[in-house]
Amino acid sequence: MSVMSPPSVKARPTRSSVVEERPIRYPDAASRAVMTRRGWWLVALNFLIPGSAQVLAGNRRLGRFGIGATLVMWVLLVIAVLFALLAPTAGLSIVTSAWLPDWLALLRPLPLLIAQALLIGYAVLWIVLSIDTLRLVRLVKTGPWARFAIAIVAVALMVVAGGTAAKAAEYVGTTRATISTIFGASGPTVAPDDGYYNILLLGADSGEGRDSMRFDSISVVSVNAETGATTITGIPRDMPHFPFAEGPMQERYPDGHEGHADPNCGWGSGINQLRTEVEVCQNGADLYPDAEANGSEPGIEATKDAAEGILGIKIPYYVFVDMHGFASLVDALGGVDINVVERLPKGGPPDGVDPHDVDSWAIGWIEPGQQHMDGDTAQWYARSRYTTSDFDRMRRQRELQEAILAQFTPDVVLTRFQDVAAAGADLIKTDLPQSFIPTLVDLGLKAKEQPVQTIELTPAEGIDEFDPDYAYIAELMQTTLHPPTPTPEG
Repeated sequence: MSVMSPPSVKARPTRSSVVEERPIRYPDAASRAVMTRRGWWLVALNFLIPGSAQVLAGNRRLGRFGIGATLVMWVLLVIAVLFALLAPTAGLSIVTSAWLPDWLALLRPLPLLIAQALLIGYAVLWIVLSIDTLRLVRLVKTGPWARFAIAIVAVALMVVAGGTAAKAAEYVGTTRATISTIFGASGPTVAPDDGYYNILLLGADSGEGRDSMRFDSISVVSVNAETGATTITGIPRDMPHFPFAEGPMQERYPDGHEGHADPNCGWGSGINQLRTEVEVCQNGADLYPDAEANGSEPGIEATKDAAEGILGIKIPYYVFVDMHGFASLVDALGGVDINVVERLPKGGPPDGVDPHDVDSWAIGWIEPGQQHMDGDTAQWYARSRYTTSDFDRMRRQRELQEAILAQFTPDVVLTRFQDVAAAGADLIKTDLPQSFIPTLVDLGLKAKEQPVQTIELTPAEGIDEFDPDYAYIAELMQTTLHPPTPTPEG
């Protein structure tokens, strides 16, 4: 009779074998050298692959969640970089929801809001994982000096990683708030007029006495819809007897704008008197009932009609630059470089003081030569008018516009993003819709590769400042924007 041998019993692993096979999860706590090496490994893994320390030595569920969240963030980052490099316009259309119809305009901030929430959540998760990693390290079991070094490095890495995610969330929030503040949520994106997007650029000081504010700087920016080539046309603020495009002001002034005897309604017939006339001395809301609803003002719409009548082009949008806060934008950009050709005073004469007695009222001087101007100096450079003509002032303002555009480089905007965004929100008002942002950025990138062309409607262009030939001005505009194609004969 054979004797059956008892079934073999699998030997249970001993504590020492587990420590040897999985020293990260089951370390030899009695060895400070082992615990120190393990501590450094856990801290490094938590920084490089958040969640990996928990998978190896702690709560595996938390670790897998951390690794999954990290992979999702990396995939989203790679997608964002690819869009930025290969299809920036399409990426901006997604981020700003430019593709949404106007009746869903309130949902346009949603993608940036979701991105901000994800970044904040990831920053919090990284902090939780870092604190849990320090718990897993068991600092009291590491070497005397190592425990302080590991703790300091772990906290520093947590601040760097979590702080980076939190800062990115802050940037996204700032972008969302700035877009909502500056641009209209809804409104149609108007097709280009004869191949150009035309935008009325207005500059004025909205400080004290806003009710009588006049536009001191009036320009039209024409951007080629295909190439981004930009032409800035300066309109003298005192340009007289100008025609209006079809609309309520043309019905009121079919033969050109007339002046007023009442100084409360603007004196003279200059184009910069229109805001005062329309909004103070007339019922602007009756003339332009839809202006406020479309993010504009009656005075601005009247100025649009005037600029269209003068130049013979369609101008659907405007951008108002508040000169009262202009200095903050220049400072946010780190200053601008200007070649000053003549000595200019800062300040203006008080009431009753002769404007020509400059030395008695000037609070400072802008000296000739190449200068890197801060905001205050740049503002006075644009405003100074008592020792030069309005035409010189227009030239200086155009120089500043070009200098500011030149400063909008990616490195400047990224390193000074918060300041630039805050200054822009305080400085700029426009009726450009959010749906136009991707096109605007795309054209801006193209425009930076080309010189800006300028037209000044001054005697230098053969225009009589007291009796302008508006037919000639419209022809000059067309010839500049649409130059004749050269023939083989030249």
